[in-house]
Amino acid sequence: MSTTPTHTPTVVLVGHGMVGQRFLEALADRGVTERARVVVLCEEPRPAYDRVQLTSYFSGRTPDDLSMVEDGFMAKHGIELYVGDPAETIDRDARTVTARSGQVFAYDTLVLATGSYPFVPPVPGKDARGCFVYRTIEDLLAIEEYAKTATTGAVVGGGLLGLEAAGALKGLGLRTHVVEFAPRLMPVQVDEGGGAALLRTIEQMGLSVHTGTGTQEVLTADGAVTGMRLSDGSDLPVDMVVFSAGVRPRDQLARDCGLAVGERGGIAVDEQCRTSDPAVFAIGECALASDGRVYGLVAPGYEMAQTAAATIASAEEHSFTGADMSTKLKLLGVDVASFGDAHGTAEGCLDVVYSDSRSGVYKKLVVDRDGVLLGGVLVGDADSYGMLRPLTGSVPPVSPEQLVLPAGAGAPVALGPSSLPDDAVICSCHNVTKHAISQCTSLPEVKKCTKAGTGCGSCLKVIGQLLPAATDKGLCGCFSYTRSELYEITRTLRLTSFAELIDSHGRPEARGGDGCEVCKPTVGSILASLAPVIKASGYILDGEQASLQDTNDHFLANLQRNGSYSVVPRIPGGEITPEKLIVIGEVARDFGLYTKITGGQRIDLFGARVDQLPAIWTRLVDAGFESGHAYGKSLRTVKSCVGQTWCRYGVQDSVKMAIQLELRYRGLRSPHKLKSAVSGCARECAEAQSKDFGVIATASGWNLYVGGNGGATPRHADLLAQDLSDAELVRLIDRFLMFYIRTADRLERTSTWLERLEGGLEHLKDVVVHDSLGLCDELEALMAAHVDDYQDEWAQTLDDPDRLRRFVSFVNAPDAPDPSVKFVPERDQIKPDLTVLTIGTRLERV
Repeated sequence: MSTTPTHTPTVVLVGHGMVGQRFLEALADRGVTERARVVVLCEEPRPAYDRVQLTSYFSGRTPDDLSMVEDGFMAKHGIELYVGDPAETIDRDARTVTARSGQVFAYDTLVLATGSYPFVPPVPGKDARGCFVYRTIEDLLAIEEYAKTATTGAVVGGGLLGLEAAGALKGLGLRTHVVEFAPRLMPVQVDEGGGAALLRTIEQMGLSVHTGTGTQEVLTADGAVTGMRLSDGSDLPVDMVVFSAGVRPRDQLARDCGLAVGERGGIAVDEQCRTSDPAVFAIGECALASDGRVYGLVAPGYEMAQTAAATIASAEEHSFTGADMSTKLKLLGVDVASFGDAHGTAEGCLDVVYSDSRSGVYKKLVVDRDGVLLGGVLVGDADSYGMLRPLTGSVPPVSPEQLVLPAGAGAPVALGPSSLPDDAVICSCHNVTKHAISQCTSLPEVKKCTKAGTGCGSCLKVIGQLLPAATDKGLCGCFSYTRSELYEITRTLRLTSFAELIDSHGRPEARGGDGCEVCKPTVGSILASLAPVIKASGYILDGEQASLQDTNDHFLANLQRNGSYSVVPRIPGGEITPEKLIVIGEVARDFGLYTKITGGQRIDLFGARVDQLPAIWTRLVDAGFESGHAYGKSLRTVKSCVGQTWCRYGVQDSVKMAIQLELRYRGLRSPHKLKSAVSGCARECAEAQSKDFGVIATASGWNLYVGGNGGATPRHADLLAQDLSDAELVRLIDRFLMFYIRTADRLERTSTWLERLEGGLEHLKDVVVHDSLGLCDELEALMAAHVDDYQDEWAQTLDDPDRLRRFVSFVNAPDAPDPSVKFVPERDQIKPDLTVLTIGTRLERV
């Protein structure tokens, strides 16, 4: 008796990008990999990686960090992956694919996921040395290397990827131009108003934008780029060009083997993603969907991958008839989002628009005459995207006007997740509804069970609002620990880097990653505050620490709304000599800065460009000033009255004590900013009881108040101890501050922390006054280490040429401002005779 051998079907996947990997995961989920041989032919030298996050390579992420393939995935599912070995020919009659290596693979089912290729305009000089495209990791490596010898770059294309490329060139230190043939940036995603808002913001960052003009020629000499000639007749002196003028479907394999393609490209597929050959499927950017569109976003590609996998598995009826083209991105630090009918093409539709050109915010909603939300554009503030996109196609529970107005400007009703229907799609990348997310109890569970939040990430905020608040008290999606727990872990294990912390104590799905906008600055602050103890670098811009800092800390200065920066030297206790006053005045005059005496007894200087900061601080440091840390989550000032030296009511030297405290706690990194004051008597002229820690003199010593806050939610400080000597006062403040830093949540002021602290003020007294937990020696030692280790950040910066190189990015010119921009008056300062003196500048395109 003979038996017929069982045939094992073979699925061959051509292309291993984001969509290709999603297809493999979908096959595995449906059990296809258990009963079929799966072969993958990958053209690039590495497995699938996150192309959406490609630009993050320039922020410190490695190619391995960008990988989308979990360790062991291929081996676990028996998938054969051939990297650097693309398919070259397809024989549909024999059902074989021949790879570049010469290997021939027979298939029962063939899936084409070949993606797209960058379009390079057919202009003279396009192949010169110094011309690049922006598509793969290899492209980025080549750009990075060439930029080391370049000074000025141009990006051809002002779309999504073009602006990312421009940001990359700017980050590499090049003066950067963006050339866009359309009359506005991002013409596909945003309308005229949104494009104008985006243009203003990007130009304020120092990029030169040329819209409504095309590239006529790339100028060369000796085979290398020397310039660009535009269609308006002007020339740009550039030595590097990056083409990012759109993409085209990679359909040549399909054409060569006789598959049907669209008139303008793309492999024609039906609703199950089958091509004209039933044994061949096409998914992603290479496919022309049944609705006649080629989709260039990852979410439609994922849906096509699911459809093809479901059809191949014969497990369910699945179809792809079109997809949501909504998108939310952060380009050059600017939030940009569009959804639905963003351009208002529907007949009879109406626009509701809010525009604030000063802050670069533009919001437009498109509604029909019945109030149904059809779409919208958000530039500069896209926080509401996660709520608005799921409401598309329905009548929102509040008026459109309330949906675009900022808080406090007539928008009394805030939409929450409860406003969304259960079938609202929260994660468009993986087509996950509110109902599906609501069945989970934690973010890791959501990601594991639904994959929501693992794509572009724009849905994470809404997902967090849908989850039960009490189930996950972790800092963010990367850590299941609170800030105070991460502080203890870092201190106890002497961890000196973010990478060590996330790899050893991050959530499993976050390990090996680079964190998020919540945990990076939080851990950066923890590392800075513990630097003397764990023997880490105390300078916040050294190595990995630089990538953890927010905008202000990156340049040791506060970014103002017009793109300039403020300079705030420390003036302890408000005491200053005539000589130092003269230096500040001369600096303000010579650099054209707007000056203001603050409520914290300092002098702020506004309107400085990034490239001016080192020169300004050189003069200030030489005069004996140091950083006032106005940019950091740290001690700002210790305000004081004049005290017993001058005031007839003063009973203690409040100025001397304020100076002592400010110099002791300067540079102390904490969960939030810290403010203090010392009053020389009970009349309280320094307003000490509205500060995080305040001191009031008595005839017998000092009274210490803590937990005050004069901000948006004022809180009167509580009396912690009274009639203290100088030494007792300092010792209690040391303990109080270190206990707060150790136990507070991120961005939690001392006032909120004290109200949240179990046991409140009495517990605080037990811990820092009576040492009930036996921590006081340790808290004092931590503060002593900080005091001994303190160094002025600006003095350190000026002494290091490598650190100074970062201070050129505003106009991308190390020696002189960009000639394509000028600075115009920003603020009129009133003189005593009521005449007007113009001081301060803002950026304007020439």
